[in-house]
Amino acid sequence: MAVLTTIRYFASVREAVGCASESVQFPAEVQTLGQARAWLAARSARHAEALGPERTLRMACDHVMAPPEAQLRQGGELAFFPPVTGG
Repeated sequence: MAVLTTIRYFASVREAVGCASESVQFPAEVQTLGQARAWLAARSARHAEALGPERTLRMACDHVMAPPEAQLRQGGELAFFPPVTGG
């Protein structure tokens, strides 16, 4: 079953992708956050720049920090943002 998810992009990721959010219907084979990131990165050059494997990014699923192996959830929200440092 395909998974419909709201994707939110923050900070430099938002700037690179060119939008703050989008709704995406992932194919059935995309089941984890890591797979979603790879699938999104393959969509366009802008997505590849923002979400490629060489970028250090944090991910959250439904407002909770999550690892790449976390499962996507129908109707959920997936967020990408760069690590934040204080100082």
